[in-house]
Amino acid sequence: MDQKLYIVSTPIGNLKDITLRAIDTLKEVDFIACEDTRVTGILLKHYEITKEMTSLNAVNEQSKINFIIDSILSGKSFALVTDAGTPGISDPGNRLISASIEKGITVVPIPGVSASIAALTISGLPSNSFVYEGFIPQKKGRQKRLSILSEEERTIIIYESVHRIEKLLKELDHYMPERIIVVCRELTKKFEECWRGNASSILNSLSTKIIKGEFVIVIAPKKWKDNYVPDDGSYSSSK
Repeated sequence: MDQKLYIVSTPIGNLKDITLRAIDTLKEVDFIACEDTRVTGILLKHYEITKEMTSLNAVNEQSKINFIIDSILSGKSFALVTDAGTPGISDPGNRLISASIEKGITVVPIPGVSASIAALTISGLPSNSFVYEGFIPQKKGRQKRLSILSEEERTIIIYESVHRIEKLLKELDHYMPERIIVVCRELTKKFEECWRGNASSILNSLSTKIIKGEFVIVIAPKKWKDNYVPDDGSYSSSK
């Protein structure tokens, strides 16, 4: 496994969602670079994996790159994971991956669950063409970005935090009030819930709940034939 960097996807909630290949890879590498050693430690303990870990997050990624690359070039194998999901998708990892490629290190994907794709598959919205926006800007350029997205003719996927979900829904109600939206929270976890409707109806549903967790928002394309304002388009499920 020398001179390779393994990009290992980890579960976004339910620990059973990890792949057999991911488990084998984590067992075989020499080191695991992870966002938070405590979070990854829970996953490793669950699968009885004992491995040396080093933290790599948005703050220290640049400073850790040389150490990890030098280790790989000296014959050590590394797996990169994040707290949940796939490294580099709204998570740390891009800079390390780019630097590894420049040094001739083979980057190997170990695919797995993704919150964005999981939400898209259950949304009922067109999936043949979509745009992934991740987290849209918090301040500068936010309104301009939302205005541009209001004209988007592909399905849109957005991530949002618990602290800004109500703000985002109010903004979506302003820029695309008639658009069908699917809002998912805590995907694959015990309290998984999804709502389907326009921004206003979903906002009303959320206002009656204690809101926790991370959110994935899937928005129908402009001019999609099934866009409408439902009487009650919410549903929930639990795992």
